Amino acid sequence: MAGYSGSKDDYLKRLRRIEGQVRGIARMVDEDVYCIDILTQVSAVTKALQAVSLGLVEDHLGHCVVDAARSSQDEGDAKVREAADAIARLVRS
Repeated sequence: MAGYSGSKDDYLKRLRRIEGQVRGIARMVDEDVYCIDILTQVSAVTKALQAVSLGLVEDHLGHCVVDAARSSQDEGDAKVREAADAIARLVRS
């Protein structure tokens, strides 16, 4: 079971909202809306995706990593490395 299972509906709602925002940005570009207004919307979508990412990281650490660590030292170490790599990718993006 995924660590985010308890929050799956919330994540899906957020992602649908983000999807709508992205479609809105495309429409803005198509309609030649002022650049700064488009950038403002891009910033809002970026922050919304970051919020989803942070929630997923928290769920992963609290569920997947903890369960693996309880299972064995090696599994725990592997999950911690995996989480650290994922966080590094998020920080670079």
